[in-house]
Amino acid sequence: MARLWVDSLHEPKMPIQTSQVKLGLSDLVAMSFSAILIAAIFFISLVLTMVGLGGGLVFSPLFVILGFAKSQAASASLFLNLAAAASAAWAYSRRKMVDFSVSIPLIVASSLAAPAGSCLNLRMDTKPFLIVMAVVLALAGARMLMSPAREKEGCSDLSRSKKIAGGLAIGACIGLMGGLLGIGGGVFVVPLLIYILKTPTKIAAASSTFIVCFASLTGFLGYAAIGPIDWGFILPAALASFAGGQLGARIMSAHLKTKSIRVIFSLVLFAMCAKLIHRFFFG
Repeated sequence: MARLWVDSLHEPKMPIQTSQVKLGLSDLVAMSFSAILIAAIFFISLVLTMVGLGGGLVFSPLFVILGFAKSQAASASLFLNLAAAASAAWAYSRRKMVDFSVSIPLIVASSLAAPAGSCLNLRMDTKPFLIVMAVVLALAGARMLMSPAREKEGCSDLSRSKKIAGGLAIGACIGLMGGLLGIGGGVFVVPLLIYILKTPTKIAAASSTFIVCFASLTGFLGYAAIGPIDWGFILPAALASFAGGQLGARIMSAHLKTKSIRVIFSLVLFAMCAKLIHRFFFG
């Protein structure tokens, strides 16, 4: 009996306990990482919805860096972009900050022009356009920093017919360039609304979130039709993105000054410029 008791002391119990501890630590690390990622999504959505974007400019490269497959990164980015932009657009529309007379024609025209840009992409070398657009974005970013001393509140003074015509023209340009270069056109909306249609900065940013919703929705549905979606990650992340959009919209509409919006957006334009230059040299 004594022999049996001594032998039982040497049974491999500790490795089982050690593996259990390791499993617990790995779960803890994974949970901590997930919490940090969700918090980052909330913050990105908060900042970018204040300037009329949903966060897709940051989400997609961030997810690729974290090891997501490209299709999963793109689909998750588009859905979170939709959640943040829709949340912000709803908050802005309740405060009557969305100019629908410009936004709706712009959405229609960009949707129709994007396939034409995609066809051109297959028939011509787009590298020269990358540099041209990078220069345009850099100039737009510099121009955004030079905000006017005073800017009136409310919608543009242009007539409804001129707004519709302007929205159609801007939408066609954005859709064509977005399809040609394979980039989201949302980053071009705010500067074009400000400088072509003389739309006040806050109205331009608010209207842009409404426009971004539709581009994100159609893009996401395209990915959903051809591959699986990781709903276990996307749904909790979308809640954080939606909350960030709500808070960002409230901060912008109530507290953020025009100058601050322009500075933030100019930084976004410079980042997009750098991205295009990187694509030109490294593909």
